[in-house]
Amino acid sequence: MIGNYEQKEYGDYQTPPEFAEKVCGYIHDTIKVQPTMIIEPTCGVGNFLKGSNTVFPDTSLIGIDINDEYISSLKSTFDGESISLYTADFFQFDFSKLIREHDSKEILIVGNPPWVTNSALSVLNSDNAPLKSNFKGHKGLDAITGSANFDICEYMLLSLIERFRNTNSTIAMLCKTSVARNVFCELVRTGVGFDCAKLLLFDAKAVFDVSVDSGLFVFRLNDKAIETAACSVYDFENPMIEKYKFGFKNNVFYSKIDDSSPDYNGKSCYIWRQGIKHDCSKIMELSKNGNGFVNGNKDSVDIEDVYVFPLIKSSAVKNCLIESSKKYVIVTQQKIGADTSAISKIAPKTWTYLQAHKALFDGRKSSIYNNAPAFAMFGVGDYSFGKYKVGISGFYKNPRFALLTSEKAVMMDDTCYFINLNTYDDAYAIMLLLNSPKVQQFIKSISFVDSKRPYTKKVLERIDFGKAFEHVTLSELQETEQNLGLSSYITSEIFLQTKMNTAKLYDTKNAQMELAI
Repeated sequence: MIGNYEQKEYGDYQTPPEFAEKVCGYIHDTIKVQPTMIIEPTCGVGNFLKGSNTVFPDTSLIGIDINDEYISSLKSTFDGESISLYTADFFQFDFSKLIREHDSKEILIVGNPPWVTNSALSVLNSDNAPLKSNFKGHKGLDAITGSANFDICEYMLLSLIERFRNTNSTIAMLCKTSVARNVFCELVRTGVGFDCAKLLLFDAKAVFDVSVDSGLFVFRLNDKAIETAACSVYDFENPMIEKYKFGFKNNVFYSKIDDSSPDYNGKSCYIWRQGIKHDCSKIMELSKNGNGFVNGNKDSVDIEDVYVFPLIKSSAVKNCLIESSKKYVIVTQQKIGADTSAISKIAPKTWTYLQAHKALFDGRKSSIYNNAPAFAMFGVGDYSFGKYKVGISGFYKNPRFALLTSEKAVMMDDTCYFINLNTYDDAYAIMLLLNSPKVQQFIKSISFVDSKRPYTKKVLERIDFGKAFEHVTLSELQETEQNLGLSSYITSEIFLQTKMNTAKLYDTKNAQMELAI
């Protein structure tokens, strides 16, 4: 059997036979598929092939796997039956030849692709991965950092779609819910003909003993135009009652399509920024120790205050008013790419401290530091030094927004996002607006709480503050203030002034767009 390392490398979580047969039964009974050929592209021990053989007797079966032990075992299991088995790498296999040879009228592609990311494979130094490519066309930093990371399962599904598009094929795969959403978006974005998109949620802990949000993702390819822009979501154990839909409404993506929910979709008049990134927390992040500092290694640090700023990390975004911090961070630049050598003259003790740990900085793996100045950071600019910020942790399930202010500018780390406001009153009113029930409901309708980072810059940029201020009243902000346990501060004057300031920002942006045109 496959070992622990190989299980990680190949994302090898074999589907229990009884669950595989239930999946096949659902496809037969509910989706009403009557295939002439069934393919399990990463078949492993072949439980979907076995389930298919029971539910769809006398149908041609195709099994493909990179592990020859699995294929050899299946050959003895299906001895004399109508099945073709191949020891092959999915990424190199010629599916077009398979389609031509079998000349099938209706194809079912079913299975459980590997649950592993390309980054995880890189850590394992695995060869079991597709050639690295920016296959979704990300731009800028997204192309070389987190947004370019993807699940191998997602890559495989998109590859299958490309190879079987314009055919009468049903694809039914177990995968993470995030993979299903990403693939659905690509189906719509690329104009692939499909219909009958469904996601059936199941308990991956019970089935695979892994804690991850998962589902059976089913959709039917065809050679027609797209017939649906929404995917229906069900529980696998109750597949007839729809829980909700995700997909596109007015060409805009929503995690939950609900016409009764408030819709503040648009463009933010405020610029959402991600916090600072340095990838050297043991050295750059400090705590107070009397009149001095202590770093992450518990070493005393004797440096000047000039480059040291209060730091709020995701775990600290719990209260809605943050005016002090137990953490601090050394900020070596005022903007990306700025020369850092001036630190040696302005703060010689800080420079000496940084130089003593230069090897750690030089060893940072991210390519964003290539050819950058010594001790460089990212996510830093004039905006980092604003006095009043409203920020959010990207990680928490509930979108809690906090007003951050201090004598010295408060920094957030790169797991957080924030906007700058000109006055405390504006920041306070905006913080209440974002925490109000209507805006919270809207944010949840465009984000996915099962994601590792539900709230990202792309999500937050969709909040139209002008629309929100038109629908959220002063009394609702006062109620939000009370529910957050805050002292009464918001007044009619503050509310109206912030609302007017927001409207002016939209007027300015619209005027700039007209000039650009």
